[in-house]
Amino acid sequence: QVQLVESGGGSIQTGGSLRLSCAASGRTFGINYAAWFRQAPGKEREFVAAINWSGALTHYADFVNGRFTISKDNAKNTVYLQMNSLKPEDTAVYLCAAGGGWWNVRTTQGAYAYWGQGTQVTVSS
Repeated sequence: QVQLVESGGGSIQTGGSLRLSCAASGRTFGINYAAWFRQAPGKEREFVAAINWSGALTHYADFVNGRFTISKDNAKNTVYLQMNSLKPEDTAVYLCAAGGGWWNVRTTQGAYAYWGQGTQVTVSS
């Protein structure tokens, strides 16, 4: 089993920045990649960004448009999401996920066996 614990969410004004953290523990040797998804009220969960477990590969949703950066501290088994130039439409619960499948399915929720509880990000105008 793998445990994922997110932190770093909060309330911020438009244009501000937040850094989310996702600490992984347990049997992490089977993980191939991790990702951030988000879910806004009344909307479906959507992919935000993914990183392979070595940190060498990253992938972003189109709406990120250079505003977010996903990274990983291998020594701490922690994945980060640096979010800049935040907009009200970025308001959502952000969830960390980890999976052991192929990199080519990284944007698919079903590729992830492990999920954190989520952290709320609220951006006000």
